[in-house]
Amino acid sequence: MGNTLKILVFSPFYPPHIGGLESHADEFNRHIARPGIDIIVFTPHLPADTPEMETIAKNIRVIRFPAWEPIHNYPLPSPSPKFFRMLFLLRRERPDIVISRTRFFATSLLALAYAKARGIPLVHIEHGSDYASFNGSIKTFLGKCYDHVFGWIVLRFADRVIANSQASASFVKKLSGRDAMVIYRGTKTQIIEQCVPDQKTVEAYRGKTIIAFIGRLIDGKGTRDLITALARLERTDIVTFIIGGGPEEAHLKKMTTKYRLENQVIFFGNLPFEKALGILKTADVVVNPSYTEGLPTSVTEAALCRKAIIATDVGGTREVISGSGDGFLIPPRRPELIAEKIRYLLDHPDEREQLGKNAYAEVSEKFSWDRASDHYIEILSGLAENKKKHR
Repeated sequence: MGNTLKILVFSPFYPPHIGGLESHADEFNRHIARPGIDIIVFTPHLPADTPEMETIAKNIRVIRFPAWEPIHNYPLPSPSPKFFRMLFLLRRERPDIVISRTRFFATSLLALAYAKARGIPLVHIEHGSDYASFNGSIKTFLGKCYDHVFGWIVLRFADRVIANSQASASFVKKLSGRDAMVIYRGTKTQIIEQCVPDQKTVEAYRGKTIIAFIGRLIDGKGTRDLITALARLERTDIVTFIIGGGPEEAHLKKMTTKYRLENQVIFFGNLPFEKALGILKTADVVVNPSYTEGLPTSVTEAALCRKAIIATDVGGTREVISGSGDGFLIPPRRPELIAEKIRYLLDHPDEREQLGKNAYAEVSEKFSWDRASDHYIEILSGLAENKKKHR
């Protein structure tokens, strides 16, 4: 191993692809990649206009392999000569540790196969806290079948499993029967603190109470329930921002037309992080209506922006806010409850402000990248040293 610890990370997505997992992966690498630690990221070539290979920091390199998406947001390696050449070239890297993320993605199986073939320790980081949820019972059933075979294999045969929430650890136990260590992710606290509300947005919607959703518009995020809730409210003094893009966007726009909400629901699409944050900071209330979550990035970011939060009580959401004085937690798939809580917060602005302050106090204390990265480095270094001793 020498004096340098080399880590090969198989990641299903990576920036500039947008999402919570991508954000976590990038922040993780930047905090882990201290002097004496080199990181190589092996990830699908998505979006297609990103470089095939690039160095994003002194000791972080990204290699993007050919991929396709038979189901949106679930990329598979393209079985092309180029992919197998790139996989073969990874042999030259001689990593000390392999890391995979979220058992559901093909990259985790790929990481497991690579690690076992090379005799290298595999550390699996689990983000999910339930089976994948889709709009459609057949797809959901097939996803569960996949998990019981391939997800189980990844979790059972990884050398170490780390969960990013207690909810994820419980799901690991449920699916595979093994225990996972919990290490909470950090947050971009300093960047979020320094970001200011987007002034053009403030001026354009002055006098309106702003509701916001931030995240990918995909199956399982519950955004249809949010639109349904807005239709129930029948309020003209609010505007709702949908910050993010994805395959659900077209259907959501049809819903806004159906309910005559075209002028009250604004779709911003995918935005760079700081631009999205500037829009989010103009909001009064943030809604996260997901059906399943690991540790929801959007909720932690909303809390650090001191926003009143309405979120579904799924996955690790309760580990971000408790629902007791720091936001509202409601069951999933209940648009009438989303409407009820939004109406309450519209009518109680002082309480709305206090909920945001309390959420900030809870999250800013709990999630630290310095603490998380120290813990990860201790584990990764220990596994690599142990492997070296037994060669």
